[in-house]
Amino acid sequence: MAAPISFSLSSLASKSQQLVRNERRMFAASDDGAMMKQIQSTHAPDGRVVDVKTILQVIENVLHHIIPNIDHAMKGGTGHIDALDDLTTSSTVDGALDALAYIVHKICCEVSCKCSGGGDAHATTMGILNMLSSYSWDAKVVLTLAAFAVNFGEFWLIVQLCTSNSLAKSVALLKQLPDLLEHSPTLKPHFDALNKLINAMIDVTKCIVEFTELPSEFISIDVPPLSTAMVHIPTATYWIIWSVVACAAQITGLVGMRHEFITSTSEAWELSSLAHKVSSIHEHLQSLLHLCYQHIDEKKLLEAFEDFKRTIETPQMDNLKILLKIFRKEETCYLLNPDKTEVLIDVLRRKHVLLLISDLDISHEEIRVLEALYKGERVSSEINYEILWLPIVDRSTWNDGYEQKFLNLKSIMSWYTVKHPFAIEPAVIKYIMEVWGFVKKPIAVTLDPQGKVLCPNALNMMWIWGNSAFPFSSEKEESFWKVEAWTLELLVDRLEPNLPTWVSQQKVVCFYGGVQMEWIENFTTATKGVAKALDIGLEMVYVGKNNAKERVKKITGLIKEKQLSHAWEDDNVWFFWNRLESMLYSKTQYRKTIENDVIKQEVMTMLAYDGSENGWAVFFTGSDEMVRANGEKVLSSMKSFDEWEKVAKQMGFIPALRKHLDGITDEHHCTRLILPGNGGGIPERVQCAECGRPMEMYFMYRCCVE
Repeated sequence: MAAPISFSLSSLASKSQQLVRNERRMFAASDDGAMMKQIQSTHAPDGRVVDVKTILQVIENVLHHIIPNIDHAMKGGTGHIDALDDLTTSSTVDGALDALAYIVHKICCEVSCKCSGGGDAHATTMGILNMLSSYSWDAKVVLTLAAFAVNFGEFWLIVQLCTSNSLAKSVALLKQLPDLLEHSPTLKPHFDALNKLINAMIDVTKCIVEFTELPSEFISIDVPPLSTAMVHIPTATYWIIWSVVACAAQITGLVGMRHEFITSTSEAWELSSLAHKVSSIHEHLQSLLHLCYQHIDEKKLLEAFEDFKRTIETPQMDNLKILLKIFRKEETCYLLNPDKTEVLIDVLRRKHVLLLISDLDISHEEIRVLEALYKGERVSSEINYEILWLPIVDRSTWNDGYEQKFLNLKSIMSWYTVKHPFAIEPAVIKYIMEVWGFVKKPIAVTLDPQGKVLCPNALNMMWIWGNSAFPFSSEKEESFWKVEAWTLELLVDRLEPNLPTWVSQQKVVCFYGGVQMEWIENFTTATKGVAKALDIGLEMVYVGKNNAKERVKKITGLIKEKQLSHAWEDDNVWFFWNRLESMLYSKTQYRKTIENDVIKQEVMTMLAYDGSENGWAVFFTGSDEMVRANGEKVLSSMKSFDEWEKVAKQMGFIPALRKHLDGITDEHHCTRLILPGNGGGIPERVQCAECGRPMEMYFMYRCCVE
C-alpha cells in the first residue's frame, strides 16, 4: 500500500507547486486593462434575481462554525457540532436555494475536479465566471462562496466526527485524510492562512452585496462614488473566485495524506499573500462604500431640509406639524416640561413658542435674565408664551463631559427642553444654521400658534423691551424703533433701581467702565471733586466690561471696598452689554445706517469704548442731556477743570464738559469695535467714535477663559 500513497503524495505536491507558480504569474495580471476586458467579456446578466443576502447568511453560518473549531481541533479538543441558527432551516432559505442547488453543485464539481487535476487557477476562475455569466456580480461571488462552503463543510464534518462516528471514520479512511492533531505543527500555518483568507473573502463579498442594496433614489450607479466602486467590483469578484480555487486546492491537497504529509512553505505564503491582497481590496471597497453612505446621507439631509423648508413656509392650521418635524422620525416626541417630567409635544399646540437655540456654552446669566422675563412680568399680564430649548451640538465630538454639561444646563432651565440634543433632526439643524443664521450666539425663533415664524431672533427685542415686545414679531420690533429715542431709560432700562430717585433729585448720573483700577480711582476722585466744586448732585455707577467677568468681579469688589461709586453685580453687567449689542443687531437688521440713526451711532460708540482696554464715561441728567468720552479725554478734562470751571457755572456741567471735549484734538488714537460673529448681521460700514472716519474691518478669533 505504501507505493500508491507515495505516488499520490509526490503527484499532489507537484500539482500544488504548479498552482503556486501559476498564481504568482497572475497575481498582478487581473488589474491591467486586458485582463479587465477578459473578465468583463464573461458578464452577460439576464436580470435573474438571487436572494444573495439570505444565502450569504447561510454561508457565514457554515464557515463561522468551521473556523473556530479548527484551532480547537489543533489543540486536541474533541470535535463538536453547534446547534445551527433557526435561519438555516427556515422556509426563506429553502426558497432562496431551491432553484440554485444545481449551479452550486456544478461549481463544486468544477472546483474539485480542476484542483484535483492540478489545473491552472486563472483558467478555473475564468471557467467559473463563464459558467455564471447570466448572474450579477454579487450573485457570482455568493454562489461561488456557497460552493466552497459545501466542499469545506463536508470536509470538516468528516474531520470533526471521525473520532466519534463510525460512518465519518470510514469515509476518512477511504479519503486517507490526515490526523489533524498528529500533523498540527505542519498544518497549523496552512489553516491559519486559510482562516485569514476565508474571513477576507467573506468581508469583500458582504461589501459587494452592500453596494447592490444602496437606495437608488439617493445614489445613482452612473455617478461617483458608486460608479467608481462599480468599476472595481469585477476585479474584486475575480479575486474572490480565485481565492476560492486556492482554498479548495489546499483542502483537496489533504486527501490521501493520512500517514504522510509533505508540504511547501510557499503554499502557506501564497495563501497569506492572497489574504493580504483580498484584505486590501476590502479596505478600498469599504472606503468607497463610506463615500457612498456620505453621499446618501447628504441627499437625505437635503431632501429633509427642503421638506422642512416647505412645511415652515406653508400656512398651517396650528404649529404642531412644524414642532413634530423638528425631531427625528424615529424619536417619540416627548419633551421635558418645566417640572422635568416627560410630556408629549402636543402641550405646545396652538401656543406662542420661542425656540431657544444655543450650544452648550449658553451663559448662566443669559438663562437667569430670560427666566426673569419668562416667569416674572407675564404672570400679571395677558402675555402667554412658552420656551423650548433646542441645544445644537457636534455629535462627532460628543462625550460624557458634554453629556453632563447638557444635564446641568437642562436642570436649571425653567421652561421646556428636549430630552437629548440628538433627538433634533439634522436637517432642522442645517435649516437653523443656514436660514435662521445660528452660529454660536443664542437666538430665539418666534412661532405663532399657527406655526408662522414671526421673527428669526426675538432675543434682541426681548433684551431691549422685555415682554412688552410680545408677540415678539419683526413688525412689533420695527414699530418700537419708530418711536424710540436715545435716552437714559433706553440705555439703562431697569438695571439701576435708584435711577428714578436720582432723576427726580435732578442729579447728574455717570455710568463708566473699564478694567484699569488706577484709572478708575483717578477718574472717580477727580469727578467727585468737580461735582463738589459746582455744588451739584452726582451719582456714579460702574458697569464693568463685556466678556471680562472675573476681572470685573475683582474690580467691583475693590470699588465697593474703597467706596468709589456704585457697582453692578454680574447679571446686570452681562445684561447691560448684551442689550447694547442687541440694539446694534436689531438696528442693522432694519438697514439703519450710522449716518441717519442717532441711537445706532451712540450704541456703536459705547461698544467701541468697551473694545479698548482704557476706561470711558457717559454723563446724563434727567432732561436727557448727555455727554460721553473715552477714558483719557474724560480724565484729563476732570483734572483740568479749572480751564472750564467758569463756563460750567454759566452753562451747566454737561454743556460745558461737551464744549471742553470738543476742543480737545486727538490726532493719535486707536478705536476698536468687537462684535460676536453672529446675532443678526454685522454692520457693513462703521464710523470711528473719535473722528468719524470709516473703520477698517478685520477678522478676529478669540478664546477668553476668565
